[in-house]
Amino acid sequence: MENNQAGLYIHIPFCLSKCGYCSFYSISSTHQIPEFVKAIKNEMSFYQKAFRVFDTIYIGGGTPSLLSLPEISEILNAVNSNFAIDHHAEITMEVNPGDVSFEYLRSLRKSGINRLNIGVQSFDDQLLTFLGRRHSAGQAADCVNAARMAGFENIGLDLIYGIHGQNMKSWIQSLERAVSFFPEHLSCYQLSLDRKTPLFKHYREYGLGYPSENDALNFFMATSRLLTDRGYSHYEVSNFARSDAFRSRHNMKYWRHTPYLGLGPAAHSFLNRKRWWNTRAVKPYLKDISEGEKPVAKAENLSMEQLALEGLFLGMRTKDGINLEHYKARFGSDLLVEKKRVIEELLKNKLVELKNGSLCPTLTGMAVADSLALI
Repeated sequence: MENNQAGLYIHIPFCLSKCGYCSFYSISSTHQIPEFVKAIKNEMSFYQKAFRVFDTIYIGGGTPSLLSLPEISEILNAVNSNFAIDHHAEITMEVNPGDVSFEYLRSLRKSGINRLNIGVQSFDDQLLTFLGRRHSAGQAADCVNAARMAGFENIGLDLIYGIHGQNMKSWIQSLERAVSFFPEHLSCYQLSLDRKTPLFKHYREYGLGYPSENDALNFFMATSRLLTDRGYSHYEVSNFARSDAFRSRHNMKYWRHTPYLGLGPAAHSFLNRKRWWNTRAVKPYLKDISEGEKPVAKAENLSMEQLALEGLFLGMRTKDGINLEHYKARFGSDLLVEKKRVIEELLKNKLVELKNGSLCPTLTGMAVADSLALI
């Protein structure tokens, strides 16, 4: 049975320094944090009756671990005061390895955070410096160990491949190091640079190359092979879980068109075919809320055709694929009839397979998931 409980995302837009590759909205200043915490609490009050129950909470950024423990508690207390939260909610917080102590992590666990997402990115110090990260490989290892000691039984690590100066050997070494900590979840992303990021400009200025299509495919396939051999389920293009119970329940909201509410600058929300997103700057965000206004920059009402296309795009990125019966009931579209010729071609080329009433991408299909959505 599909779980339609909503997800809550809280964007903390503060960093001590901006990583060269990051395109998420953040500012390298922290003096506005107290005012921001107050604003986030006020923003919650605008949506008290809009969503029924939340069963995932995700505190991301930016660098949420820059917030003090009293500030984190203040936010969580406000969440519980304003919304109905499922007793078994997955409550995730992103942390930067160089910023957190054992005491901090232990207090996070006591506050109700039950899942950590640690932004490791690499266990290669040279690559970490190239990416503009503030932590070392040793600090990343210490952070994972401290998180275990603090009582976290659900830990996710983020890693990046396809970086200039990284070969297959150094990537596999980083993966092996990550797996040695037995994390419940791994996210392995190919480096993708927005044109506005400093690292994009650095690549262009020095003529640095990106992996070829063939090299990118080799990285993807090698990652999947190694992690599935170690018992992880490759359940989404970039995501691996030690078991289905450790899939990121929050991220699955986005892939399944489940309602979600985003609070904070640049955060996105979705409910009843409507999508909206907040203004992408701290100053106007704070101003709107101080004036009793929702800080919404723009909204759109999605047609059934748009939702159906998104359903294809998102479904082809996941191991579960698209349940054909559910898709037909929701969108009135029989894919096996309407896309018969294309699907037969994809089946023939082993890019998709029919499994238990679902159209699912194969591993090769997941590697070109964005193209499969064009069916």
